[in-house]
Amino acid sequence: MQAEIIAVGTEILLGEIVNTNAQYVAKLLARFGIPSFYQTVVGDNPARLTETLALEEKRSDLIFLIGGLGPTPDDLTKQTLAAHLGRKLVTDQAALDKLVAWQKQINKVMPANNLAQAYYLEGGQVLTNEIGLAIGCYLVDADHHYFILPGPPREMLPMVDHQVEAKLAALTGSKQVIVSKMLRFFGIGESLLADKLADLIASQQNPTIATYIKGFEIGVRITARAGNVDTGNTLIAPVAAKVQSRLAGFYTGEGEERNLVQEVVDQLKQQHLTVTAAESLTAGEFQSELASVSGASNIFKGGFVTYSDAVKTQLLRIPAEVIAKHTVVSAPVAELMAEKSREILGADFGLGFTGVAGPDELEGQPVGTVFIALAQRDQPTKVQEFHLAGQRNEIRGRAVYSGFKLLYDRLLK
Repeated sequence: MQAEIIAVGTEILLGEIVNTNAQYVAKLLARFGIPSFYQTVVGDNPARLTETLALEEKRSDLIFLIGGLGPTPDDLTKQTLAAHLGRKLVTDQAALDKLVAWQKQINKVMPANNLAQAYYLEGGQVLTNEIGLAIGCYLVDADHHYFILPGPPREMLPMVDHQVEAKLAALTGSKQVIVSKMLRFFGIGESLLADKLADLIASQQNPTIATYIKGFEIGVRITARAGNVDTGNTLIAPVAAKVQSRLAGFYTGEGEERNLVQEVVDQLKQQHLTVTAAESLTAGEFQSELASVSGASNIFKGGFVTYSDAVKTQLLRIPAEVIAKHTVVSAPVAELMAEKSREILGADFGLGFTGVAGPDELEGQPVGTVFIALAQRDQPTKVQEFHLAGQRNEIRGRAVYSGFKLLYDRLLK
């Protein structure tokens, strides 16, 4: 069996997005020992996609098509493959019901072109989209096997992990199961992380170790092949323990679909604690991230966005003379922001964010200088200075995650 990957999307050809989906599928194929010698990117053009399919069918029997499943006129992957194979497109009722429910929720009439997201090729098997609306499809036609997958990585990755992987195991006759554990870390660069794990990576056989950028976190996935899940987990456990031990100060939890924000919200809920924040350079991003997690209302009642010096004095009652003496980008101001926000709203924790996101320095402080304070009821306030790299919004995002990491570490003590 030999595989090829076709990524469909003009935006990839134009360099507007990076084709990380093909990388993900290629690694999966490698784990199953399925050779793959070609990868192709095709724009949203039915004629060129048909030409590519005809070429790949001559040299491969397992073909992945990724992207082009949406509702817009240029999303024509399923339609093009159906025409190429002489098959009809049929509607999956469960996917259609989901589409209708979505349109009802947003109180809009569903455009007719949205129906395309519920189509799959006649004779194929539906691959459920756990995150989005456009379903995938697995189809066997003559000597070829086709996997049709959505383009957005947040939709494609779960489909691959939870549905495609099992079908590949059946196709290859593998009697083994593949078990994975994802450990997540923050506050360390990918190259330094890899250096700390260099000997483990160099000697890997079973389990294997791979690193991934996951937003502002870095994921380390440990994958084992075994006769059953329990044996796989037994193989993974000592390797995971070594990885976590070497990177202990940067650990943010485990789980493919989780992140540091969810970990913090869960810990606060479990410990029946509340949090608030006063934000300057981050302008409410910390609070927005909190509120993005279901159930956050149990631990977060509100907070402050105090972008100007005057608002810091007006809302947080920070003396103007303190700001004048130390400047707004300083540890004393961050400390007062955290303490005053906590006191005013009666929360268990308060965080203060102040710093320079750029593009220019501020009050003599270079771009990337950030002070974050963590205040806790009946505990001394901790203030930490950071020097963060990146463009303006990258610095702001890293500052937010740095605040979550401070809180996460305190909650686990």
